[in-house]
Amino acid sequence: MGAVIEAGMPGDPADGGTVVEGTVTHGRQLGRELGFPTANLSVPADFPLPDGVYRSRAEVGGRRYDGMSNLGCNPTVGGGERRLETHLFDFSGELYGQSLRVELFERIRGEQTFATVEELRARIAADKAAVSALLEQ
Repeated sequence: MGAVIEAGMPGDPADGGTVVEGTVTHGRQLGRELGFPTANLSVPADFPLPDGVYRSRAEVGGRRYDGMSNLGCNPTVGGGERRLETHLFDFSGELYGQSLRVELFERIRGEQTFATVEELRARIAADKAAVSALLEQ
């Protein structure tokens, strides 16, 4: 299970955010099928943030990657346990079984249910564009 090691409200990177650290576990592989592979971390039931999509930064193997993270239960594909799924920008490779440290910043939107997987894919692409725009500021 992932551990919350610093709990703060996401915001400006200078202020820090909420940090989750854990071991990457296997998911349904849906992110990969949609073109947005994710590293999945379990989160405790009392995780202090609301579900949704966040701008994030992850550290793996001593290197930092900007990204976006979804905190929630995946209602579009039948739901499941609450987890943090992080898509790392400019990363390729396998992370299963590796330790990952994720820092959450701005919440982009709340968790939503989509009528189709294609609608979900389009929204994830829009979320990535929104996060990229934030990074360019």
